Amino acid sequence: MAKGMREIKRQIKSTQNMKQITKAMELVAAANLKRAQTAAEAGRPYSDKLKEVVSSIASGGGGVKHPMLQTREIKRTAYLIITSDRGLAGGLNSALLKRFVDTLKSKHKSNNEFDLFVIGRKGRDYLKRRDYPIKQEEIGVPDSPKFAHIKSLASAAVTGFEDGTYDEIYLVYNRFVNALSQIPTVKQLLPLDASALEGASQGPKADYEYEPSAEEVLNVLLPKYAETLVYSALLENKASEFGSRMTAMSSATKNATKRIDELTLTYNRARQAAITQEISEIVGGANALV
Repeated sequence: MAKGMREIKRQIKSTQNMKQITKAMELVAAANLKRAQTAAEAGRPYSDKLKEVVSSIASGGGGVKHPMLQTREIKRTAYLIITSDRGLAGGLNSALLKRFVDTLKSKHKSNNEFDLFVIGRKGRDYLKRRDYPIKQEEIGVPDSPKFAHIKSLASAAVTGFEDGTYDEIYLVYNRFVNALSQIPTVKQLLPLDASALEGASQGPKADYEYEPSAEEVLNVLLPKYAETLVYSALLENKASEFGSRMTAMSSATKNATKRIDELTLTYNRARQAAITQEISEIVGGANALV
């Protein structure tokens, strides 16, 4: 009985240590989530203004055209997949990657029809184990990422569309709703939807004069706008990662508390049984001496 009680005490101590770790991770994730949301909100004015200017050119007269706004026959596709470097975030990465693999199987007959640009160790490792063609990867992106951390990868994918290597590009990431809800998303990045751009601006519109020409400005702005969408998706995925990790660690902490209560109750019962048995033995021994 004493051996069993010592084992229960070790389990209680171990669970208490685990609870401290999960609680600390929950607090860290909550702080990171706040920073990620702030970063995402801070970048919106730039993205919105860029979209407004691009929309103004795309919807203006003069027959302004650009390859990024034109659909073409699909021969080869690029996918830009954004996952986390670390785990302990619930089913965040697994749900996204399962959705992505299902998309690949439904759209393509062989691996020769697409290339993958992967951000995040979890996605890289998952896809490598399944022998998918990874064209470029970026791991070790910090918790507060800057555009410079993914510029090379984003630029390579966008340039591949511009020069005709790819006929369409998709973004694969977790769209952040709140700490409890993140939506696995597979969204077309290129070609840009001209009709969506035209309907983007609501209310009064500014008149712009372009120098040297609208076409030249569009040639510069459209690649930047596409890369901005990639960065925005990265920020959303970071917020999703921290929200999912915070929720997962909160659940783990609650489960640890529940387990400690159960083990404590079991320990108290075992201790009570041991005391009762000792008393019975003492009484039995005393009666034998009478």
